[in-house]
Amino acid sequence: MTNDGDIEYNRDLLNIDHDIGEFKITRDMVVAFSKAVGETDPKHIGDNSGEGNIVAPATFCNIFMPGLNRPNLELAFGNATLFAGQSLECRKEIRPGDNLKGTTRLNKVYSKTGRSGKMVFAIWETTFSNSNFETVTKIFDSFVTREIAGIQG
Repeated sequence: MTNDGDIEYNRDLLNIDHDIGEFKITRDMVVAFSKAVGETDPKHIGDNSGEGNIVAPATFCNIFMPGLNRPNLELAFGNATLFAGQSLECRKEIRPGDNLKGTTRLNKVYSKTGRSGKMVFAIWETTFSNSNFETVTKIFDSFVTREIAGIQG
């Protein structure tokens, strides 16, 4: 544990990659995701016969995020952690047949004081790379931890 100013957490987690698995991308996965998000562009769903080369939509790697098991921050503050937002960087196209490897790392921890009091933010960076070791997508997830009256920690 460390104390950065007034934030106590496990600093050993900062900028350390944690493997989250490998993912074989299939045409069915890309088409199903594309249709689920309302995509109609043939470059994502194929032509009328379902044929043709396709690429995954920009937010495709989000299908691997639910259930992602990140290490415990051991944050010595707050009794409620909430999802605070997400941003994506799409760097290369993802195509059926690609094999992606995912890693996640704690990027930053900082505090802010707002109208409702102190809040601690943790930013996790999740990277997906193809078999050529090229980064295809980076996802930055923000979480906020705070004290909320009436919640037992």
